[in-house]
Amino acid sequence: MEYTSRTFTLPKIVGLSEKQLALHIGLYEGYVKHVNLLTSQMNKLAQTGEDFGYAIAELRRRLGFEWNGMRLHELYFEPLEGGPKPLHADTALYTHLKTQYGSFSQWLDIFAKVTARGPGWALLNYDPQAQRFFHTWVADHEIGQLATLPALIALDHWEHAYLIDYTPSEKAAYVTAYLEALNWDVIAKRFDAIG
Repeated sequence: MEYTSRTFTLPKIVGLSEKQLALHIGLYEGYVKHVNLLTSQMNKLAQTGEDFGYAIAELRRRLGFEWNGMRLHELYFEPLEGGPKPLHADTALYTHLKTQYGSFSQWLDIFAKVTARGPGWALLNYDPQAQRFFHTWVADHEIGQLATLPALIALDHWEHAYLIDYTPSEKAAYVTAYLEALNWDVIAKRFDAIG
């Protein structure tokens, strides 16, 4: 499956010219193109066996950069569609921001200061488990996480997860042991929660 660049219907935006927006959307389209290209290259190399392990690892690292560039730009452009509209006080978002920060305007002031930093991304994240907002600063978006994708399984490959039971050369046995020990009901529920 290939990814397709989204089309954003943007109104005239005060302070952002059509030329600026077109240039920015072109950059976004490049991320989508490169996600498809890297995925295709990884699939081809994976069919050759272990001969290209380092090349595949580098392509995966690069995929994190391109993927997150794609998704972060979608998060950026989506709220520009439809023109400016205020956040209404009767929304859950307004209520939660007010609860944590005292008022919506106090939160907005804090977030504006976070976004004044250097190059990168300022994000507002929400942890539904702790019911808490976080301001995060992402200087590089290629670290490897795929923005907006929920994790169904997280298999730890750091030595601390297996070194007492397995040597590094026995890592495959550790992976097998982990996968055989999974409660798939838990994973199925994670998947159902996404839907």
